Amino acid sequence: MISTYLLIAGYFLFPVLIILVFNRHRWAQKIGTVILAYAVGIVIALLNTAFGFLPADGGAGAELLSSVQKGLMNVCVPIAIPLMLFNSDFKLWTKSLPKTLAVLVGGVLSVIIALVAGYFIFRTQDFGSTEEFKKVAVMMTGIYTGGTLNFAALGQMVQADPNTISITLAFEEIVTLPFIVFILAGGYKLFRKFLPFKDETSMDDREDSAAVAESTFENYHGMLRRKTFGRMMLGLLLSIAMLGVGVALSLLIVGKINELVVILTITTLAIIASFSRKIRELPKTFELGMFFILIFSVVVASMFDLTKIDSSSLVIMWFILFVMVTSIVLHLLFCRIFKVSGDLFTVGHISLLCSPPFVPPVVEALGNRKVLISGIAIGLVGYAIGTYLGSLFASLLGLPML
Repeated sequence: MISTYLLIAGYFLFPVLIILVFNRHRWAQKIGTVILAYAVGIVIALLNTAFGFLPADGGAGAELLSSVQKGLMNVCVPIAIPLMLFNSDFKLWTKSLPKTLAVLVGGVLSVIIALVAGYFIFRTQDFGSTEEFKKVAVMMTGIYTGGTLNFAALGQMVQADPNTISITLAFEEIVTLPFIVFILAGGYKLFRKFLPFKDETSMDDREDSAAVAESTFENYHGMLRRKTFGRMMLGLLLSIAMLGVGVALSLLIVGKINELVVILTITTLAIIASFSRKIRELPKTFELGMFFILIFSVVVASMFDLTKIDSSSLVIMWFILFVMVTSIVLHLLFCRIFKVSGDLFTVGHISLLCSPPFVPPVVEALGNRKVLISGIAIGLVGYAIGTYLGSLFASLLGLPML
């Protein structure tokens, strides 16, 4: 039981430690908090596999741990969604040019085409459960149009098995991380050669670009200051209120708490709320939302069961690799047709593939602040539409969600 209580406490403590490391070390800022959180969870899972320090199934400690894990998974994401969308300035589109829209549309279409093609190619493989593989495809729709936030939300919508979520996210990190390293190490030069077009932006002022980056992404400094903390808590209360509305609407429509209704309701309400300047200027709500996502990431990764990885599970990895490579190629061709610059393609694809917080480090590697605003805008819209696209894809695949 002691190990159970320690792990439960760790679910809240590890995200705090990750944030502290992220604030102080440049290498951590390049890796990203979500990847660090997932790595911590994987280490916990591997240590448990090796030494068995957690209680076995059937005991009181195991039941307590399981209930806490399920509770955190069910609560963290719905609370995080509004918090992370409140600070999103969707009016950035008024400061962008049509080519930014071309990158967004091309990127989303490329992901959808790659996912549909990959699903029909790999569904015939021996995965063990056709229903569960459909859920993998739906979750990948979210993670490649917004990141872990949408992935987690869609996982709850389709009620995917926690181990399927862990395996999918683990393979996604294995496949995607080398691509990020490739970009940061200079791989973007290849995209510049294939897309040798001039950058066009209506917002190239360095101070404006820096201000957007500073105010939009993972700046955890000052969260506990009195004035900041109080207003941040207002954002939390508003997020909880939206969750309450989603639950009430779900009970009214289907007579029970349904993840699809809840997630789509709070996403829609949060997007609407973000157009209010007072709500959009509530400080550090994005960072607070990220804190809940980090808790979710550690919990899910700690449930990873290495013994359940077999040859059939590797189908997921090949499926993810196919989707990523195919979507990149299709997106490149789309951007070539519309004469999009290599740098704009790079930040746009990274923003969809990995989520907006990865944009500033990539922009720094590119040495081109002109594409910062466009990259951010693409990622913010990805946050907004990812759950809608995923739920639509789930419906087309015949997955029950209501």
